Amino acid sequence: MLNRLGLVAAWDCDTANVHDSRFHQLIDRFTDHMVILGDMGFHSPKRDPANLKLCRSGGWNERIKAETVLSMLTVVRHVKKMRHRVWDYFKARLICLMAAFNILTQWNGFCPDEKGIVRLSTAQFTLLNPSTSTIGYVNVLMASSAL
Repeated sequence: MLNRLGLVAAWDCDTANVHDSRFHQLIDRFTDHMVILGDMGFHSPKRDPANLKLCRSGGWNERIKAETVLSMLTVVRHVKKMRHRVWDYFKARLICLMAAFNILTQWNGFCPDEKGIVRLSTAQFTLLNPSTSTIGYVNVLMASSAL
């Protein structure tokens, strides 16, 4: 889950055969703090969290930040190719990835534009983090400004 600056505010993971609605309890933790933008895969016929705003393709352009972060993690850290035999090792690697991402994106400070938007750069992230080790797949949610 990303905050409005593009930093990882919270995260969780599960296997690929689990429905995205499994992450509703993570979204619920931010009910009083953030509106969460997610794709239609997060919809549940039973109940959606009050702060979850489902975005159809082409809507809510703010979600592009989540796509940018996923691209940064894929290009630089090969996030879609991580393989581990032990689930706890996979999660530990993700913890390190999220922490490193937050540190590296703030390395030179944030430079918001005139609208207060921080632009994330894959090229700059690549220069700060030239490592080529492999990491795994992450499903990213975008958190908008506070309610």
